[in-house]
Amino acid sequence: MSLFRLDSSIRTEGSVSREVADTVEQTWLEQHPGRTVVRRDVGREPLPADLWTAAMGAGATPEAERTPEQRAAIALVGELADEVVAADALVIGSPLYNFGIAAHLKTWVDVLITDPRFAPGNQPLAGRPVALVVSRGGGYGPGTPREGWDHGTGWLVRILGDVWGGDVTVIEAELTLADTVPAMAELRPLAARVRAQAHETAGTWLVAS
Repeated sequence: MSLFRLDSSIRTEGSVSREVADTVEQTWLEQHPGRTVVRRDVGREPLPADLWTAAMGAGATPEAERTPEQRAAIALVGELADEVVAADALVIGSPLYNFGIAAHLKTWVDVLITDPRFAPGNQPLAGRPVALVVSRGGGYGPGTPREGWDHGTGWLVRILGDVWGGDVTVIEAELTLADTVPAMAELRPLAARVRAQAHETAGTWLVAS
């Protein structure tokens, strides 16, 4: 039994998505002592920028006619897909950047879809628990000025849940910039409560044996 963990934050120190994902991982390991965690960090080690293009080209090219670059792309895509397919549960860290998901995370999703196992019509995550850890620098909840401006979370739920079949739990932390942005100083108590709630949700995330 294994947990697949994907981080996409470009930050290491101070990353709330990584921090809450740590709690998810710790919770899972406590429930499954001695089990394996497979990690992929596209924030610190982005996938090649031309990987999706090469993989798409390879898919439209007869195998015997593929270029060395296309063959390398297919091999890497297979490795990425194998990591996910082999997992019994997943945790995906997704900070909100420019009202959407991180470019490196989008590339990972696009690349996986080129693998036949993840193509539309297949559900490789059917029945598997997925913790989607979302961090947002500001407030995007109902009644806030930026309600509806988060264009990343809903899309990821569609992909991970509706398209790939995972049982998705969204764990959200907002106002993560309050501690460093003076204009948000009055929101710091609320930000602390929201962050604590995210850790509480992560700590009670239950994965079936």
